[in-house]
Amino acid sequence: MKRRSFVKGSLLTGAAGITFPGVTKSLENEKDVDYYELRLYTLKNEQQQAIIEEYFKDAAIPALNRMGCKSVGVFTELKPKEQTRIYVLIPYKSLRDFDTIQNKLITDRTYQQKGSAYLNAPASQPAYERIESWLLKAFAHMPKIQIPEKKERIFELRRYEHASENAGKKKLEMFNDAGEIDIFKRLGFNPVFFGETIIGEYRPNLTYMITFDDMTSHDSHWKAFGSDPQWKKISSIPEYADAKLVSKITSVFLKPADCSQI
Repeated sequence: MKRRSFVKGSLLTGAAGITFPGVTKSLENEKDVDYYELRLYTLKNEQQQAIIEEYFKDAAIPALNRMGCKSVGVFTELKPKEQTRIYVLIPYKSLRDFDTIQNKLITDRTYQQKGSAYLNAPASQPAYERIESWLLKAFAHMPKIQIPEKKERIFELRRYEHASENAGKKKLEMFNDAGEIDIFKRLGFNPVFFGETIIGEYRPNLTYMITFDDMTSHDSHWKAFGSDPQWKKISSIPEYADAKLVSKITSVFLKPADCSQI
């Protein structure tokens, strides 16, 4: 889908006489935004998958919950090409929490005991092949994770890569100040989070997660987005087309593991 973007509403109002009602939450106090750790486990076989899922169910999620990290998400791929990869989303209230909780886990006896099969897996039989991690900062206009209704659904994880840091910041302005997040919410995409990647691969980029009942719902929602009047108003400014702001879009469809809290 071709999508376009723009700079802050205040700049556009002066330049093009266009206004965007019901917007502007980007000036919220940034100390109130969450940080997210997004992990990707690459696995070789079903045995490793079982170890990872049991580790989060019995050890990691209970320990993280005790330490204040609520709503930990664990997801498998909807249609894996080979052995599924596992995506994990861990929300933190601050960067300090991200740092201190890692140290607390080391000294948490219950966590160490219940997670032993994962934590102490031998080199000859590793619990996973590799972990990739990203640290994300929540968007000002959606500073906290939103948990969708508990029912059967699919999740879409989308990453927008940018050609430059400035392009990435303009795309953030589009989500926060122009009301793009509001469009997602109004049209029923049920967004879970929006995050700017501050540490990780493929920077500069932003990543977000939205949900649907099924693929038919996915297709109809995106069709509605493309024809939405507010989106058309935003995307009618050619000098801020996504071709300038988004160099690559990556999308993966996920389903929650049994232990997932999302």
